[in-house]
Amino acid sequence: MTSPSDAKPAAAPLLGAPAGAVVVTGGAGFVGSHLVEELLARGYRVHVVDDLSTGRRANLAAVREHPALELTVGSIADPDVAAAVVADAAMVFHLAGVVGVRLLAAEPLAVMQRNLDGTRALLEAAAAAAVPVLFTSSSEVYGDGPVPFRESATVRPGVTEGRRGGYACAKAMSEWLAFGHGEQDDLPVVVARLFNTVGPRQSGEHGMVLPRFVQQAVAGEPITVYGDGAQTRCFAHVREVARALLDLALAPGSRGRVFNVGAAVETTVHALAELVREVAGSSSRIARVPFDTVFPAGFVDPPRRVPSLDRLERAIGWAPSASLAAIVAELVDCARDAPLVALPR
Repeated sequence: MTSPSDAKPAAAPLLGAPAGAVVVTGGAGFVGSHLVEELLARGYRVHVVDDLSTGRRANLAAVREHPALELTVGSIADPDVAAAVVADAAMVFHLAGVVGVRLLAAEPLAVMQRNLDGTRALLEAAAAAAVPVLFTSSSEVYGDGPVPFRESATVRPGVTEGRRGGYACAKAMSEWLAFGHGEQDDLPVVVARLFNTVGPRQSGEHGMVLPRFVQQAVAGEPITVYGDGAQTRCFAHVREVARALLDLALAPGSRGRVFNVGAAVETTVHALAELVREVAGSSSRIARVPFDTVFPAGFVDPPRRVPSLDRLERAIGWAPSASLAAIVAELVDCARDAPLVALPR
């Protein structure tokens, strides 16, 4: 049955034929760099804006000599930078932001402020220049709501005394800002709520679970599972996520709407550790680490994260479906080819 929120009239796509530069904020980051490659492969000119605080030039190594790629090193939170990069843009994919549970636990105020400041400056510049925006939000906005998470559900970021809720609330507030500009300034906007996205170039440095498990298994170190390992996640390959983001920008009727973007196959964190160990042929033991010895008191790990992808599939005709075993195998191969770095336990 179609809900009222799914019955809106179709609108023109955000992005049309290759003409004008497509801006990717955070384009030197993990997801952003894969989106850049997807855009270039489809014939678009791409302007990357990244302050390189967590992004890396190396992430763009495969395309850095591409004649249709431009890189600006700067913060999108700077209004002058934001205005300059959107001035002649065809549209903006706004991926710049601060992610990672370790960063959130250590610097909650900086994480919240940087995410809000960057989004606010970008949206104001885009609205002034009438440049469409696709904003990448997070599944964190659903909090402890019932699964599967549906876009029409009420967001539940959490209590104000909890640190994790601050990131979720900043993302939810950014969505409201985007739709506020959409309604008040007639700015074409789409919001994509990303679920766990994994693949080459993702770092385990800031607490991302799969690259951390893979590196530990390849190094023969204990695979550290926080808590009892019963918490579940759904993992989508980054190349499929990048393709879905671009397809959403090209989909008629996506304007003014929220879409879950991710995979819907649920697995426990403990089962993930076992799969990584098996695929890597590793002798690593799986070590459970009490959650409160790693994160501050009151820092909650959501028990389940499962998206409904019905709305995404209706919009673009498909949803990410790469098997987790294949993703792990690719990451094990990547880890064996790369120098190992020390990760937090």
